[in-house]
Amino acid sequence: MGVEIERKFLLRGDAWKSLGEPVLLRQGYLSSERERVVRVRIENGQGMLTIKGANVGASRGEWEYPIPLADAEQLLDGLCERPLIEKYRRRIEFAGNVWEVDEFLGANDGLVVAEIELASEDQAFERPDWVGDEVSDDARYFNANLIRKPYSLW
Repeated sequence: MGVEIERKFLLRGDAWKSLGEPVLLRQGYLSSERERVVRVRIENGQGMLTIKGANVGASRGEWEYPIPLADAEQLLDGLCERPLIEKYRRRIEFAGNVWEVDEFLGANDGLVVAEIELASEDQAFERPDWVGDEVSDDARYFNANLIRKPYSLW
């Protein structure tokens, strides 16, 4: 079992826009329950199936498997909850860590967040100037919750 330790932040300014190459991600949820999330994603022509357990602090179990692109497309188009999550992701290296900046589209247009994955919950890290307030504990920002209540309805 893998463990994901992730913290999430809002952004300030737009300096991040000149960093990293944007890649389109399309993802949907077969299950978006808090205790178990099952996600299908297409990124760079590759399908992925991801299963995540409930958060315990900033950590949770995570299992991820490649699946055929055609299967991912069928799952997204036919079985996943609506709306799908579509976003541009930039991976930006800063001070020895990789920040993933997600710029949401569709029903979540206007929402931009940065995430950092850590090796431990108490790992120290440096924040770039464009990283603002932390929202790791605000469930509204969880991707699985953005299908129930998109950013455009806040």
